[in-house]
Amino acid sequence: MREAGFHPFGGRVSKHFGDSLSPDDAYLSYYDIRLMKEDIDTLRNDWLTDNVISFWQEYLEREYLNQYKNANIVLLRPSMSFMLMQTPNPLTLKEALPNFTRTTHIFLPINNCHNPNLAEGGSHWSLLLVSIVDGVAFHYDSLNPTNRNEALHATNKLQQLLGKGLQFIDLADSPQQHNSSDCGVFVCFEMRYLLLRKLLQAPANQKVSMSMGSKSVDASHGRKDMLRIIEGFRKEGERRRSRSSSPYKKGSKSPPRVD
Repeated sequence: MREAGFHPFGGRVSKHFGDSLSPDDAYLSYYDIRLMKEDIDTLRNDWLTDNVISFWQEYLEREYLNQYKNANIVLLRPSMSFMLMQTPNPLTLKEALPNFTRTTHIFLPINNCHNPNLAEGGSHWSLLLVSIVDGVAFHYDSLNPTNRNEALHATNKLQQLLGKGLQFIDLADSPQQHNSSDCGVFVCFEMRYLLLRKLLQAPANQKVSMSMGSKSVDASHGRKDMLRIIEGFRKEGERRRSRSSSPYKKGSKSPPRVD
């Protein structure tokens, strides 16, 4: 899902990342995610695609969450979150979704696209953090209250799926963006902060506030940080390919790969 008003070319050309690539060319394969040049261009200064958010979730899982073997936290991808919201009976999705039997928390990127036939629609991203153990769904919206109804709808769907009531809390003190294009970046960095600084660091017997009222998000720095991480993986993929005789060797049309 992309933000409404997204233009693939946007009159801008990347000056530092993959200058020889067209928007439809693959840029990096990172485990289950394939980033395209178009995704990189949007990350520089435009609305984030669902593919960039999916990469960020994959990165948080692989580089951080996997180190906590006892953590049962699910980062639901934007495509699955969208499917959950659009399906009349969420129970029909049980086979496609993770098994939530032991899950304590679920992160869901929320998009306000209402047309199930328009996967690239929508005009805003926000973040829903569901604490199953506490029975609470926390909503972080950087243009509050733009996505309140969509987040509440997702919460209701999860209640049906989990067979458990959830109190919906729309956090009015969530960090707020100052333009029309940074919402996806806010979602990514709120997710990282809540996962790494709140949930994974919390003592098992201590309640932790999920408020981000005292925190701010520097979206410009966040974009640069994400690009730096992606470029690092791309260079690592190129190094691996140069040492390998695999089909992904240098000179092939496949992108640098890390897995």
